[in-house]
Amino acid sequence: MTSEFSNRPILLVEDNPVDVDLTLRAFARRNLVNPVEIARDGDEALAWIPRWEAGEPLPLVILLDLKLPRVDGLEVLRQYRNHAASAELPIVVLTSSNEDADVQTAYRLHANSYIVKPVNFEKFMDVATHIELYWCLLNFPPR
Repeated sequence: MTSEFSNRPILLVEDNPVDVDLTLRAFARRNLVNPVEIARDGDEALAWIPRWEAGEPLPLVILLDLKLPRVDGLEVLRQYRNHAASAELPIVVLTSSNEDADVQTAYRLHANSYIVKPVNFEKFMDVATHIELYWCLLNFPPR
């Protein structure tokens, strides 16, 4: 991967401090080189759109929880897909919800992937490894 992509951040949209810590620890254990930006609710996630429009680096991938305060994750996904700055960004739903309605709606709104968060740390490490390998090393994202 070129340094252009290793400098691009991962945007983690997650309100649960335990899950934020778990994700950051998992990526640190994997020695992830991409910086991780955090939006702790739906409003913070949507506040990135004007920042990207103003020229801030686009994330390599967005990891989006669905159960968020203020604006839920499906609405965040909908709005990301409706803005030119974020319409083509890779978005991975990373959530505790395995409800069929959430899965179907996320894909209808053009999520690139839907992953149910494991509660076991070692299994979560496996998920983090796969996210890093595919979305940060193998995938060729839009510019």
